[in-house]
Amino acid sequence: MESVNGLALGFGNALTLANLAWALLGCFLGTAVGVLPGIGPALTIALLLPITFTVSATGAFILFCGVFYGAMYGGSTTSILLNTPGESGSIITALEGAKMARNGRAGPALATAAIGSFVAGMVGTLGIAFLGPVIVEWALVLGPAEYFALMVLCFVTVSAVLGSSALRGLTSLALGLLLGLVGIDLQTGQPRLTFGVPELLDGVNVVLVAVALFAVGEALHMAWRHAEGKVEVLEVGRLTMSREDVKRSFWPWMRGAGLGFPFGVLPAGGTEMPTMLSYYAERKLAKPEHRHEFGTTGAIEGVAGPEAANNAAAAGILVPMLTLGIPTSATAAIMLSAFQSYGINPGPLLFTQQAELVWTLIASLFIANVMLVVLNLPLVGLWVRILKIPVPQLYGGILVFATIGTYGISNSVMDLVILYALGVVAMFMRRFDFPVAPVVIGMILGPMAEQALRQALTISQGDWSTFVTRPGSAIILGVALLALLGPRLWVAWTKRAA
Repeated sequence: MESVNGLALGFGNALTLANLAWALLGCFLGTAVGVLPGIGPALTIALLLPITFTVSATGAFILFCGVFYGAMYGGSTTSILLNTPGESGSIITALEGAKMARNGRAGPALATAAIGSFVAGMVGTLGIAFLGPVIVEWALVLGPAEYFALMVLCFVTVSAVLGSSALRGLTSLALGLLLGLVGIDLQTGQPRLTFGVPELLDGVNVVLVAVALFAVGEALHMAWRHAEGKVEVLEVGRLTMSREDVKRSFWPWMRGAGLGFPFGVLPAGGTEMPTMLSYYAERKLAKPEHRHEFGTTGAIEGVAGPEAANNAAAAGILVPMLTLGIPTSATAAIMLSAFQSYGINPGPLLFTQQAELVWTLIASLFIANVMLVVLNLPLVGLWVRILKIPVPQLYGGILVFATIGTYGISNSVMDLVILYALGVVAMFMRRFDFPVAPVVIGMILGPMAEQALRQALTISQGDWSTFVTRPGSAIILGVALLALLGPRLWVAWTKRAA
């Protein structure tokens, strides 16, 4: 009942002209950046942060969530027409979608991706609305020890489990934790890692770091490895699905949505794993007469299932961010920094202290889903033209916006120095396959984990065993340890068995 009342409040606010305009703008921008290869929602929200400080918190977060959802939709367009995923969650879509396009079925592939995204987005948003308050009630009984354990689990899964290399992920996390320590220690009042620079006494601005890592670093990296070449965009054709296409897509949509949302909610969430599992599930469950299409002419189930899983997982990512204040992806980390820049701390109390904002945001997600279906199918010709923007001009513009936006935050030359210094670091991180998401997550959650650690030790009078004697924190830390060591032990065991 609480969720129903909350949604009624949310829709009452979300259906105002101003909030509808923010949702429409977010969906449009999100779809556009999802279409462009290499530009995702994290980069876009990072660029928007400096120029939305004068906007109301509600309008800004409706815009950001529209960008987030829109990028999930737009990524499929590039995957299908260009065989180049615009978002990491659309990598699997390219396997079958591009083959369908090369065999003259780009229209049905785009249509099943858009409708699957809509279905999964609605399922995921319903999950946020009805699961969120339940998690809040559970989170209110957690103490500092449990919160510290949860953050350790998030650190491990985001940096060491989901990336290609645990060492690289943990190195990126260490850089983020180091940046989070810069400034005055709130407990002792002593400056840390400021090196005598007065501008660093307040710490390094999270928005600045996000823009440096996701905008400047990406632009410099693309300039480094850019090679001129003609972009081949396949013909779209008619954006219709036959009755057979709908019949073959329906259950993959349902299975993908059901598989994706739980993965998004988990601290080890993300969109890559559920899309991959959905694809392999559809290959196994496909009827014998359709199995030969996988990997050859392109199977529509291989587009419908992963796209639904992708969007449901994207919705699920918002659950731990809003209810626990824990981001499980780069985009969620940047959105969390946006909340903090408005003086709002996501967590169990958010649903009571900022109820109007939260429920308006959730209601806007339903509205954004409808808008995205309307935008994606009729405007696919426009998205195809966006693909033809020259890469040098595109990333040159990103650097200009990043510089102007960063300087506008504090009018500090030191901020520009830090921006480009971290941008160069991010460029080399991409070059040598170091993930950048753990840096932002470590920087945001590091100070929070430190505070929870100190509170837990204060309560236990300095007894470190409190983290293993309290059942909740012991279980969570055990899961984190299993997540860290389990894959390595499994590989060692299989090699020995062979």
